[in-house]
Amino acid sequence: MKLSIIIPVYNEAQTISEVVERVRGVDIGAIDKEIIIANDGSSDATRQVIDSSRWADDPRIRTFDNPINVGKGAAVRIGLKYATGDVILIQDADLELDPQEYGGLLAPLLDGRSDVVYGSRFLQPSARIPFKARIGNRLLTWLTNALFGARLTDMETAYKVFRREAIDGIRLRCVGFDFEPELTAKLLLAGRRIVEVPVRYNPRRVDEGKKIRWTDGIDAVYALVKCRLGGRRRSA
Repeated sequence: MKLSIIIPVYNEAQTISEVVERVRGVDIGAIDKEIIIANDGSSDATRQVIDSSRWADDPRIRTFDNPINVGKGAAVRIGLKYATGDVILIQDADLELDPQEYGGLLAPLLDGRSDVVYGSRFLQPSARIPFKARIGNRLLTWLTNALFGARLTDMETAYKVFRREAIDGIRLRCVGFDFEPELTAKLLLAGRRIVEVPVRYNPRRVDEGKKIRWTDGIDAVYALVKCRLGGRRRSA
């Protein structure tokens, strides 16, 4: 089995090198891994950091660039285009989620319980998540469950892992943070069962580089409703 780890990145010069080092170093047994960095038009020193890192010549790592900043969804779609693995894992470049969680994320796929796994930040108590973020995530997750008959606790999680065939035939259009609800909605419409596992979460503040804004919540609602109105659920 081969695992493709897609790292969408925009202006993360301070963290990208450490994230890739952690991903390189995580032990996932006999599973091969490739790392695909999708640099979404970074205007800081992100590209220079990538080029000068000690892992720059690692053949398992490939970097692809958008000439301008488009959004997370566009960056992930670049990664999906070039990924060659049997399993895809999305890893943000901001150090909020720890690659040491990979074992738990992969377990339901390896034992056949599901072909889609989400890392939930809400399955275990945490005082680190700000109140506004907690409420926003709960509302969006509730809407997802209501519209698509799911029982998720964290639709907006960045840790989404799936077998390649789970997204075969799924056409993704969103280019920003609305990629998260679009992917979830279309997986559920395709009849895919999403298993959640708990993950630790180390949120950062806006002044530390956090990019998601309240307007992204509006985009998420629009994406969910659009997918619901435009799609029919079918059996996997």
